[in-house]
Amino acid sequence: MTIPRRQQICLAETCYYHCISRCVRRAFLCGSDPLSGKSYQHRRGWIEQQLLAQSRAFCIDLVGYAIMSNHYHVIVKVKPGLAAALSAEAILARWRQLYRLNPLMARFEAGEPLTNTEKEIVDNEINRMRQTLMSISRFMAYLNERIARKANVEDGCKGRFWEGRFRSQAILDDTALLQCLAYVDLNPVRAGISQNPIQSEYTSIKRRLAGNSSGLLRFKSDVPEATTDHNYLPFHLNDYLQLVDWSGRIIREDKRGAIPKAVPPLIDQLDITPAQWQTAMKPSVPWHQKALGSSTLIKKYCQAIDQRWLWQGRYSLLYT
Repeated sequence: MTIPRRQQICLAETCYYHCISRCVRRAFLCGSDPLSGKSYQHRRGWIEQQLLAQSRAFCIDLVGYAIMSNHYHVIVKVKPGLAAALSAEAILARWRQLYRLNPLMARFEAGEPLTNTEKEIVDNEINRMRQTLMSISRFMAYLNERIARKANVEDGCKGRFWEGRFRSQAILDDTALLQCLAYVDLNPVRAGISQNPIQSEYTSIKRRLAGNSSGLLRFKSDVPEATTDHNYLPFHLNDYLQLVDWSGRIIREDKRGAIPKAVPPLIDQLDITPAQWQTAMKPSVPWHQKALGSSTLIKKYCQAIDQRWLWQGRYSLLYT
């Protein structure tokens, strides 16, 4: 039975989620269609720019992404603490980047006097906006709707652009986060579109390697030591780049089964074997796998979402 989306997203267990959306009928609606000869590569740029713009409006950090020809992956981190701390004025400023304000909210923003009933309505509306700005479902729905409308206008047609609602995976610990981020960043290499991450267009790893990581959640090494918000990825950027380069060599077709001798430090720090990591990097992510993490945390996540069990794919990193 399908688990309701509101039940799959459990911020009490994790703020990190991996989301996937695919074009209808898996057509090449964002890439070069080999059948028609048409190129839709520019639409991948649409998605990238929309992702970066939305991350500034929503209380959701963009951790990583890879935009392919007929689907895209995005890893996000929800920031409920930020959403709760924002003032009403700050909430409205973020909301205006996405939607128009109704007349009552516009009057409130302009500082016009309101009746007690109107003030109560405004308070309820601010609370609703606050919840919306930290909603992964609304984040993905807004992104997909904007892209679908632009593509349909360009094609002169109507109807679905995306296959259905997005799929999501809860990322329950640092090992799962590293696995998922590396997997997403290496998607073009795995698909044979590029030879290495620096050639992988429309990916977060390409953006970071180009020295333009604005709009992306920073790595630990990019954050000044004096900061107290702790809002960063729990790895050093150089260690991560070394791991991605090492993983990319593993999944190349001409290196099938080969494991380079020099193992990156992060592999040892996470207490997993190179063979386990190799298995996790090669295959497709199972769409029906709802969570990534240790068996202990997956059991805890199951209890939180009121599920007796979740199937764990044979391509996951299995650890306790």
